[in-house]
Amino acid sequence: MSTTTPASTPVVPGDLSWVPLREELRGASPYGAPQLDVPVQLNVNENPYGPSPAVVEDVAASVARAATTLNRYPDREFVELRAGLAAYLCAEAGVEVGPAQVWAANGSNEVMLQLLQAFGGPGRTAISFAPTYSMYPEYARDAMTGWVAGRRHDDFSFDLAEAERLIAEHRPSVVLLPSPNNPTGTALPHDVIGTLCELVGDTGVVVIDEAYAEFRRAGTPSALELLPAHRNLVVTRTMSKAFALAGARLGYLAAAPELCDALRVVRLPYHLSAVTQATALAALRHADELLGRVEELRAERDRTVTWLREQGLEVAESDANFVLFGRFADRQDVWQQLLDAGVLIRVTGPEGWLRVSVGTPAEMQAFRSALTAALDTTTEGGGR
Repeated sequence: MSTTTPASTPVVPGDLSWVPLREELRGASPYGAPQLDVPVQLNVNENPYGPSPAVVEDVAASVARAATTLNRYPDREFVELRAGLAAYLCAEAGVEVGPAQVWAANGSNEVMLQLLQAFGGPGRTAISFAPTYSMYPEYARDAMTGWVAGRRHDDFSFDLAEAERLIAEHRPSVVLLPSPNNPTGTALPHDVIGTLCELVGDTGVVVIDEAYAEFRRAGTPSALELLPAHRNLVVTRTMSKAFALAGARLGYLAAAPELCDALRVVRLPYHLSAVTQATALAALRHADELLGRVEELRAERDRTVTWLREQGLEVAESDANFVLFGRFADRQDVWQQLLDAGVLIRVTGPEGWLRVSVGTPAEMQAFRSALTAALDTTTEGGGR
């Protein structure tokens, strides 16, 4: 098997020189990590454990029932799904969240875009603090919103003084922050989030992206706990990661009911299909089972952090299902050596760093073996 064969037929862009594209989009490349057909794929933070036969059977039966009414539009308010998501958040984070506080869309990507469409726009600014999720500036661009990126401390902890300075200077209408952070895995303390909400006030919203929240270590709280104290706080989640439903495309948020109501203004009609709603509801019925592997993945993550440090590498503290590690004089060369060995990880984050998603024990052993060989080669060559 070739280690560079695309998993699907690649789309080759044509000549766009004549197309009346928005000027700020000219030369831009579509977002996406490499999709390569290799034995071990640890580059996009997927859950390596697929749904059980029982979950598959329930999803199939639910979709079959939905299929009998596909001649009709779905429930555009997805009332049953919002109630199910609210109940899940109450159980997972130990907070009181009602259905009126929940909104959902096709992946947390669409949730984020809707937030920028509603609260961003021409003449408004969104900010984040690098290193951060690489899609954030694209959401801002697509919603014609100004973009400003501050910096974190060198150890990837949050620089509150830098944030205070940027907020005072730019008066952002949207602050976007992942917690745990992608690509570093760093979680935000409650006092930082609360201070940011106070600094922004009613002129904007603070969005805490908790795509990886279920993987957080014991004692790391969810920003959901702060919702009662800050009406401008939005906490987003996804079913792609811990729920192992990346292919279903269901993201959601919890916020003040008024903020959820505002998103109705920009959402497309019937944006969540009947099939998507049926799939998500079936998954929620099996939440305990689907989340049953989370503890295993946490333990595998912690073992990976320890092992990487034993190799003399720098490793960011992680509350997610991935680990950022470095630093390499030529990270592209290390990445290529792993790829040649059949292991795909991600070139992302600050220069010199690489990110590996947490897979099965067998996949992580393959990663360790490939990286050991690459480190030996790098050391022999005088670099790292």
